[in-house]
Amino acid sequence: MAGSAAATPETPPPSHDDPAAATASVSVSGELFAPVSPGIELCYQTYGDPAAEPIILVMGLASPMTWWDPELCSMLARRGYYVITFDNRDVGRSTKVRGRVTRQMLLRAFAGVRVRVPYSLGDMGRDAFALLDHLGIDRAHVVGASMGGMIAQTMAIEEPARVRSLTSIMSTTGKRSVGWQHPKLFPALLRPLQPGVEAYADNSVAMWRMIGSPGYPRSEERTRALAHETYARGLSASGSLRQMMAILTQPNRAPRLHAVRVPTLVVHGLDDQMVHVSGGRATAAAIPGAELLLIDGMGHDLPAQLFETLVDAIDRTASRA
Repeated sequence: MAGSAAATPETPPPSHDDPAAATASVSVSGELFAPVSPGIELCYQTYGDPAAEPIILVMGLASPMTWWDPELCSMLARRGYYVITFDNRDVGRSTKVRGRVTRQMLLRAFAGVRVRVPYSLGDMGRDAFALLDHLGIDRAHVVGASMGGMIAQTMAIEEPARVRSLTSIMSTTGKRSVGWQHPKLFPALLRPLQPGVEAYADNSVAMWRMIGSPGYPRSEERTRALAHETYARGLSASGSLRQMMAILTQPNRAPRLHAVRVPTLVVHGLDDQMVHVSGGRATAAAIPGAELLLIDGMGHDLPAQLFETLVDAIDRTASRA
């Protein structure tokens, strides 16, 4: 079990198969800050016992840590994990970096033309490792969704000794011929946001109608509430473009994923319009011994109806470590 800077509690953390853990209360930190590199701080939050096995959750494009639903995080904590969530750089309350990216530059990168990038997915993975360093944690289970899955894969490639297990959700390998977006989405992603919280909420509702899970629909009221919360924590249109550039210029990780030897779970929705299911299949095929969990009716989100399925699968994978 990885170490932690926090003191050992008076009582041991719940075991993974303890039925009483399902209803145990969960300690949740406030929003904290960690310096991860010169000029960059990450905002983070933790759930559960610091003496438990650490698991770090990496969210996707322009998505704050609050998009990891608190109930999902609490469910993992009740299974005996110390859950760490954070805002990636350029998101939420974390540092907004410099570096100009235009929509024309994104189109050039999409076409395969070499362009200058402010940072890479590797840099974002190193942010996550630096956050673990800040917490005194040597090794952790790593779970990533969408762009976060790309970052998580990169972490397992670049620092395999620090990754106890890997879970990649609705993500891809970076190979251009898999994990593609539905053509209708790219114009929506590049469309400039209109100012104001209601305009952002309207845009969120429209986007979720395109990419959400058809088998597990989310109410418009819930989407608007999440949009208002996200807006209040801080938006960065230029930061979203920088993250998109990191995605569009990512390498094909498949050859290097062949060397990943940690227990791995790949989860993908069969109705994902943002990242085609071929991306999940290719990821699982690239990593020896990976478990592939395909879910009918799941799109590009994490529906509450699937929390138990996801937690069971993540716990099963982590237990293999």
